[in-house]
Amino acid sequence: MIVSLTPNTTLDLTVFVPQLATNTTIRATRTVHSMGGKPTDAAWILGRMGVGSLALGLAAGAVGEKVKGMLEEFGVETEFIEVGGETRINTVIMDETSGEHTTITSASMQVESEHVAALLRRFAAVLPAASVAITGGSLPPGMESAFYADAIQLAREYDAPVIFDAGEPNLSAGLAARPDYIKPNEHELSALVGSKLKTDAELYEAGREILGRYGTQVVITMGKDGALAILEDRSYRIPPIAVEVSSPAGAGDAVLAGLAHAIHHKTPLEEGLRLGIAAATAVCLQPGTAAYDVADMERFLPQVELIRYP
Repeated sequence: MIVSLTPNTTLDLTVFVPQLATNTTIRATRTVHSMGGKPTDAAWILGRMGVGSLALGLAAGAVGEKVKGMLEEFGVETEFIEVGGETRINTVIMDETSGEHTTITSASMQVESEHVAALLRRFAAVLPAASVAITGGSLPPGMESAFYADAIQLAREYDAPVIFDAGEPNLSAGLAARPDYIKPNEHELSALVGSKLKTDAELYEAGREILGRYGTQVVITMGKDGALAILEDRSYRIPPIAVEVSSPAGAGDAVLAGLAHAIHHKTPLEEGLRLGIAAATAVCLQPGTAAYDVADMERFLPQVELIRYP
């Protein structure tokens, strides 16, 4: 069973505008509601492939109920701990002139220590049946970065492989617990090491350092520049597939889904990388976060190249 653990469940509202400007009224050309939050995105993406999973997390209010319903629509089982406040909404503003996007995050949930303890207890209860666990993302007020170290350590105790994806300071906190895989983008990895990583060689060296220090395999997503995978005994440069991008939001989470798919089905990780990059490319064609057409993913799959690196 694939298990996703999302402390900060999210709904994304993507708003397309002709051009983003201040001190004026802008009429949106279209709006799209979609999933948000790295692990729940991955679960949603897997559900569209017909692969079921269990989504654990914290949720609140009507928005939390909507997130739950969206997951269940695609065959994802949900078990959310109800907390105070409201599950957050990310408003993603897509500037159709520049092709750039801006994200505004609303106020989040109100989390108490008993909610965190309940979530970890539930996570521990399902780990004996877990083939792989996906966790990461931001944390709501009331939670500390140490949560990820605790969750990853729990998974290690039950021999459940962990894929972890978060930015600082959560990334370094979780990494200390030695997850099996991390999937940072180049900006998150730069923040982790404390310097701007500009070239493939610099990203590769940072990944090798993490692998050597923590035993954690690293898949770095690089947006329009593709991806770089540093695995135990081999590494790959994965070029991008050229498409006209509608929205890149959630593309990195498709790579999480691909990795989980391979681990769950006990297929070579290369197959998961190919699936994840194909799904990520399909995500870029759609206006909402992590939404995609399975036919597009299947069309892109034969185009994905894994080139040995260096």
